[in-house]
Order: sequence, then C-alpha cells, then structure tokens
Amino acid sequence: MNIVYMGTPDFAVKPLEKIINERHNVLGVFTQPDKPKGRGYSVTPPPVKECALKHGIPVYQPVSMKNGEAFEILSELKPDVIVVVAYGKILPKNILELPKYGCINVHASLLPKYRGAGPIQWCVLNGEQKTGVTTMNMAEGLDTGDMLFKSETQIGENETASELHDRLSVMGAELIVKTLTAVENNTLVPQKQNDEESSYAPMLTKELCNIDWSKSAQEVHNKVRGLNSWPVAVTFANGKRLKVFSTRIVEAKGEAGTVIKEKPLTVACGDKSVEILEVQPEGKKRMSADDYVRGYRIAKGTVFG
Repeated sequence: MNIVYMGTPDFAVKPLEKIINERHNVLGVFTQPDKPKGRGYSVTPPPVKECALKHGIPVYQPVSMKNGEAFEILSELKPDVIVVVAYGKILPKNILELPKYGCINVHASLLPKYRGAGPIQWCVLNGEQKTGVTTMNMAEGLDTGDMLFKSETQIGENETASELHDRLSVMGAELIVKTLTAVENNTLVPQKQNDEESSYAPMLTKELCNIDWSKSAQEVHNKVRGLNSWPVAVTFANGKRLKVFSTRIVEAKGEAGTVIKEKPLTVACGDKSVEILEVQPEGKKRMSADDYVRGYRIAKGTVFG
C-alpha cells in the first residue's frame, strides 16, 4: 500500500520502522521543521526525519499545513492512506479527505479517555492502572474520529511516563500494521467514540513541577513518575532546586516534607512517605539519591519544599 507518514518525536519512530519493515511503500514522510535544541541551541532534526533519511525516504517539513503547500505535495504523491503518529500539527479537511482510505492516527490512550497532547503522562499523573493505544480514522475534532483497534496494557506501580512511552511506542507500531492489514483486506469495523466518556490530556507545562509534600505519598509518587522525563518534578532543599526523577512509596510516617531517613533518602508526605531514588541538583548531572545525600550533607530533619 502507498503510504505517507506524518510524525515527529521518538514515539513515532517505531511505528514508521515497523511499516517500512512490513514492505509497505512509504512515499514520503512529513515532520516538523528542525529546531534549536540543547544548551548550544544547535539546530536538530526531529527523530522521525533521521529515521526516514536513514531509509532513503523523502522528507517534507512544511511550516504550515493550511497554506496549500502540503496539499499540493500530497496531491502529487497520491497516497492510499496517510498515517499520523504524534505529528504535532492539525490537518485541514482537504488533507483529511485526500487519500482513498483517509488518514489513520495512532493515539497513546484508550480512547475516548485522554484525548489531547499528553495522554501518556496524564495517565500516570492521575494514577491510572491501565492504558494502551488506539488507532482511529481522523476527523476534524481533536482525537474524536471513529476507533479502529485498541491494545491495552497495565501500568506498573513504579513505572515512569518515560518507560511507559517506550512500551506504548512499540505497541503502537504493532497496532498500526494490524490496522493497515485490515484496510487492505477491507475488514475494518469503525466504532464511534462515546463523547460522554471522554477526558482531555493537555500539554505538560513547568507549572506542574513543584512537589506538594502535604499530598499523599501516592500523589507525590504519581507526580514524579508522570513528569519523568520532562518537565520533571521539582522540590527545594536548603534553598537549592532539586529535580526528582524516581521514587517509591514506603510506610514510614513523619511531618510532611521532612527527611525522616538519610539512607535511603526518605521524605514524609501527608500520609506515608516516599523513598527518593534518583535526583539532579541545581547545575549538576543526574545522580543516585545516596550520592546526593553524601555530597550535599542532607541530614535527618532537613525540610524539602
């Protein structure tokens, strides 16, 4: 089948590789423009672009999908279907209706729950115990199209959003191939979403980062897991900013925000406590909590907040 693929970040790489390996004909890849990244702000191509070029696939990076340029390119390519995975741009109606089999999206949630830009992170932030991926026919609304296939998975008790992201990317790759096979065999049975069951997962912001130690240990743990690896949960110790990447819940109790044990580094919450496993002090690299305690002389009774 002749396919145009649209995607940008790491999450979209595995599905593209899987489609290529299944011998589909990828006519071209659309991805976001290269952007400055890192401390040196060097211009960096998106992961999907790097993957496409490695396989010799033409890459297109329109700034806008609405000025006619993208539609003209797609009209010349004549794809049977457009596959969209975390592209980051809204497709206008004329593009949605262009391919013979329409546009199919891989979304990282069990729709209609968690429509929007941050489904993986918000599942973890909200303490969900299961999630998955859904393929759907794209419509003009935000993740509102008819569902095609779903694949479900349990979320681990200590699993971070970053770890879940990687698992769901692989699951999405398997599901899009299954969906494309059904398209070819004309066996798809689209299912409408129930809007009353829908929820929204907005893009993450740094305003979410500060840890409130008066919250339950589960809520603090969920925040740390859900914001790993970006934008990362934050607290302050001895006036210095401290990023917290990894925790686990323990039964110990104490005054919220207080270090009740140095090794392993344990901080009391509103009910139980969390053991902190990995941190990044201000201006330093990521390190184990044990190394942090040793180097920064964090003592029992230190207040985080």
